[in-house]
Amino acid sequence: MDYDQILELLKKFRDQRGWTKFHNLKDLAISTNLEASEVLEIFQWRDANKPLNATEKKHLQDELADTMIYLIYMFDKLGVDPGDAIKEKVQYNQSRHWPKIDQK
Repeated sequence: MDYDQILELLKKFRDQRGWTKFHNLKDLAISTNLEASEVLEIFQWRDANKPLNATEKKHLQDELADTMIYLIYMFDKLGVDPGDAIKEKVQYNQSRHWPKIDQK
């Protein structure tokens, strides 16, 4: 799926449930943080070298998706393409950090 298809799918899902009224930037930011905390919870007290089993990988995938969904809603609310934002941020970071890498 490309980004536009994902965004359309998410908007349809949200709109069918009447959740648009809850999707202001403040509430989306809170929800993003809550979902990201669920990602952290998977690793709390876990040995960093212990691999995830299949169930844990699926759980992590689900929590990452939840986090990403809220981020996509936020980008949409801002009218910003996430790909463009990422490209701009990488270019900015490259200008600040050594070694400098040529961007084509």
